[in-house]
Amino acid sequence: MKLRYFSHSAFQLITNAGKRILIDPFLDENPTSPVNSKDVNADYIVITHAHGDHLGDSFKIAERCKSIFICVNELAEYCKSKGYNAHNMHIGGSHNFDFGKVKFTIAHHGSMTPDNKYGGPASGVVISADGKSVYHTGDTGLFYDMKLIGEVTPIDYMLVPIGDNYTMGITDAVKAVELVSPKNAIPMHYNTFPVIAADPNQFKKLAEGKGIKTRVMDYGEEIDL
Repeated sequence: MKLRYFSHSAFQLITNAGKRILIDPFLDENPTSPVNSKDVNADYIVITHAHGDHLGDSFKIAERCKSIFICVNELAEYCKSKGYNAHNMHIGGSHNFDFGKVKFTIAHHGSMTPDNKYGGPASGVVISADGKSVYHTGDTGLFYDMKLIGEVTPIDYMLVPIGDNYTMGITDAVKAVELVSPKNAIPMHYNTFPVIAADPNQFKKLAEGKGIKTRVMDYGEEIDL
């Protein structure tokens, strides 16, 4: 399986069978994204919450690719109201898709669509495919139940926000990876805007000081998991 980072919280997983799972595709209005929405394809689009920097360009991509949305019930219904296909889920629930398993987790954050509709609770998501489990925390503050998430599903890669202000900053993010104890941590949600400026290499130094292997991904970089 491959993981590609577009910057902010936008990632793409490509399974060994070629299924493309896009997460929070904020691209066209993202000043740090190396690609535009027209450059990205998706069979499935996972949205952690409805804010514009996460819902992003998902409708443009879904229109072109006939993608299926995977998100919490209220946000899935919102996507359906716009004419798109969606699989409704909710926090704590899991479902087996043709590429692997998806399970939604809690996240401490808000969720309002760009047109001021309630998007349901914000979430994180654990995606398990090709023998690997990836935990995208979504936008969240630190919470102790992260420890349970790592105990229930051993995490190979944890994608964790470090930008502060709207989410965890570096200190709390380091504690978060301590709680989850993933095999690898990857920082996200930083430097897109001045208010979330952060040094990912400082996070890497502190996390590795706690024994957590950490990878700072370049914007546009793709790695094998």
